[in-house]
Amino acid sequence: ATDLNQPMLDYAASRQAPGSGVTWRQADALALPFEDATFDLVCCQFGAMFFPDRTSGYREAKRVLKPGGHFLFNVWDRIEENVFADDVTNALARIFPDDPPRFLARTPHGYHDKALIRRELEQAGFSRVAIETRAEQSCASSPCIPAVAYCQGTLLRNEIEARDPGKLETATDYAEAAIANKHGSGAVAAKIQAHVIVAVA
Repeated sequence: ATDLNQPMLDYAASRQAPGSGVTWRQADALALPFEDATFDLVCCQFGAMFFPDRTSGYREAKRVLKPGGHFLFNVWDRIEENVFADDVTNALARIFPDDPPRFLARTPHGYHDKALIRRELEQAGFSRVAIETRAEQSCASSPCIPAVAYCQGTLLRNEIEARDPGKLETATDYAEAAIANKHGSGAVAAKIQAHVIVAVA
């Protein structure tokens, strides 16, 4: 299991029981520290949209796969299909009308064009590409949970603080109120949607 961020790996490793069989290793997806044709399967969980150069990242995945190996990954669909993320983005646009924070729409939800995904995988040398779009429900015990998760637990926080360093809590509370107004003040649920992609080396 790899990640670019060593502290995240350290935390993940601390949550594993001894002898779990998982090896944790820091790695850059654009320069994987593994020999050619090492793996039968490479998985990437909601990471490809953050690659500085996705085609290069895909080439690296193909390089470390054995012939006929599979590259399995997922990316979020457009923000309008992911209701809580859209709710938060729209709420923040009302607080910062002159310069709305668009991180969620631009990055996590900005790589949703299936034709582009297929083209970049083919450019990286993958032969067979299958893309399935899946909708599920995102559930939380209160509107506070998604508001805090998006406003304080993602890079959206940096964009809020860049506009007004003292407005993070206010922005979070406003996003929480927007979710509550739309979905209720108790347990909440809303649609999330992603593309699941399998490509064969």
